[in-house]
Amino acid sequence: MGEPAMTADQLSGGLKEAMRRLASAVAVVSARSRDGGSVGMAATSVTSLSMSPPSLLVCINRQAGLHASMFIGARFNVNLLGVQHREVANAFGGSMARELRFGVGEWSNDIQDLPALSDAQAVVGCEVDRIVTYGTHSIVIGAVREVRVCGECHPLIYQDGRYL
Repeated sequence: MGEPAMTADQLSGGLKEAMRRLASAVAVVSARSRDGGSVGMAATSVTSLSMSPPSLLVCINRQAGLHASMFIGARFNVNLLGVQHREVANAFGGSMARELRFGVGEWSNDIQDLPALSDAQAVVGCEVDRIVTYGTHSIVIGAVREVRVCGECHPLIYQDGRYL
């Protein structure tokens, strides 16, 4: 006799608890809304997908304000945060009103007129190539169009509800 199968709530809670143990680099995904305003969100669900063709993926909750800006052909930036960017991560992680977020940190517009964090560890400019919907999220596959790497590598890492 084995243990009884876990309920959906137990699986969800267990997965959340397990994933708190996975340390992840923090990024801010930034884009333009359909009305031309700046939108962005903090994300730890960002990873390279392929070097040929150069691509990455980011997982975005379909209820996030940024989600409406993700459609085939849309451009976005993945701003990789450094240890000095805790306040930026907090602002874009939901602790601040959306219209005030870009007031935290040094943001400028890149050549695609997208918001880019001036002193980010790196900024990866992408174009949405594919979107896969799964559960509450969309997996956005970005074709890399440009990359800017800055300074030494001292990434902001998030694990178990806190920055390391």
